[in-house]
Amino acid sequence: MRTSLLLLSRSKRARHTVTHLGFARRAARRFIAGETCAEAMAAIQALNARGILATADHLGENVETRADAERATEDYLDLLDCIAASGVRSHASLKLTQLGLALDQSTCEANLARILSKARDIGTFVRIDMEDSTYTDRTLAVFRDMHAEFGNVGIVIQAYLYRSEADLRQLIAEGAAVRLCKGAYKEPPNVAFPRKRDVDANYLKLARMMLTEGRNGVRLAAATHDHRLIEAIKAEAAEHGIPKNAFEFQMLYGIRRDLQQQLADEGYTVRVYIPYGTEWYPYLMRRLAERPANLWFILKNLVRS
Repeated sequence: MRTSLLLLSRSKRARHTVTHLGFARRAARRFIAGETCAEAMAAIQALNARGILATADHLGENVETRADAERATEDYLDLLDCIAASGVRSHASLKLTQLGLALDQSTCEANLARILSKARDIGTFVRIDMEDSTYTDRTLAVFRDMHAEFGNVGIVIQAYLYRSEADLRQLIAEGAAVRLCKGAYKEPPNVAFPRKRDVDANYLKLARMMLTEGRNGVRLAAATHDHRLIEAIKAEAAEHGIPKNAFEFQMLYGIRRDLQQQLADEGYTVRVYIPYGTEWYPYLMRRLAERPANLWFILKNLVRS
């Protein structure tokens, strides 16, 4: 099922069909804050009122022309204007293929520099999301170029990739801000751990490495909804005397709201990933592939409709 859903996430025909179904749009609102910047800001304001931070993502990926990359860049500049005007406590997250990485690196870097400059002006931070493994080297190259110039940019490392331990050690040495996630793309077994238990074990290994080795300005952002991994990270931090505000937990909008609030109430920093925009179909399909319970939520909405 996971493989099928991930393949469907890339199907233009399936995207056209699903995005025109009324029930699918309604069900997607469980996981997507809306289609406009105003809707995203309203969702963030509600989280902030409960002591939870955010990072906003204007959905989109794999643009095909430089004009599309320019439009995506303008969308992010508008998002940053919204963050500044509303006063919400939020970062921004983006994918480099939105900004033209698949076209050429120089176009992508020029677009990203505009975004990072605006983010620096308003005093916020931008996280570069990691995409499938065919983009890993190019994504890290762009991050390193931008990190040398801008201090308000971070990166994502995916625990299911075999290469991630070596990548993370280098990023720690460079003082990078890293979000650690499991990974949500279909990867071959020669590139990524095929078994969940191995992914979980590597995730915890990398999280521990960030906590214990990444002291000099390096901050772990542990992106997981797995209660066992969260408890293990909390125990590791307590054992090494690492304060609760020295790292953060990150979760997705609409998933494990109870756990988000519990952690915030316990004094941990919690940041919720707020996706919005009209290009919600690939994101939704990856969320369904990650957790079967999300698929049942969609199916129940189909029956009710």
